[in-house]
Amino acid sequence: IKNLQGRSIILDIYATDGSGKRYNIEIQRADHGAGAKRARYHSSLMDADITEPGEKLENLEETYVVFITENDVLGKGLPLYHIDRVIAETGTLFGDEAHILYVNGAYRDDSPVGKLMHDFSCTKPEEMYYKPLEERTRYFKENEEGVGIMCRAMEEVANEAKQKERKRVVNRLLSKGKTIPEIADTLDLSVTEIKEIVFDAKE
Repeated sequence: IKNLQGRSIILDIYATDGSGKRYNIEIQRADHGAGAKRARYHSSLMDADITEPGEKLENLEETYVVFITENDVLGKGLPLYHIDRVIAETGTLFGDEAHILYVNGAYRDDSPVGKLMHDFSCTKPEEMYYKPLEERTRYFKENEEGVGIMCRAMEEVANEAKQKERKRVVNRLLSKGKTIPEIADTLDLSVTEIKEIVFDAKE
């Protein structure tokens, strides 16, 4: 989601259901990547993304930001945490229909969430509880077409990581007073490639 006046974000999953409700689902391994203010920011940009000029704000769709975390980030031992705004004096819901949920990826028991989190970390399809996940995992691990898709996806991830590292190095060299031609020579890249990296980093 682009933010022309501030920081843009890339979402793991951004979905709309049949009734128009919006869902942002984030898979987070690092605890610091699932902080309260990050959840708040995701929620705010979702609202901005679905608001058209002149549209009545009462028509804002209900939104859900869902963090599935590897650890119990909120530390209360619960499988699921629902965060909604409440009126402090009365304890009643504010009713703005903006919801944040944290799913404890470390939780295990026979409940639906416990079984789902088991399946999320399970590498053997035959040991999964949920049939759709089992079938999809088999497809990506054992089907030739699925394996090909996964290989291409992993290449894309590797290329993204490489590009991020290049941006970090280029920015560091720029901060030390190096010119674009000097950086190009150091990194064995063309001046055009360095300019593209610098322009993309500014966006």
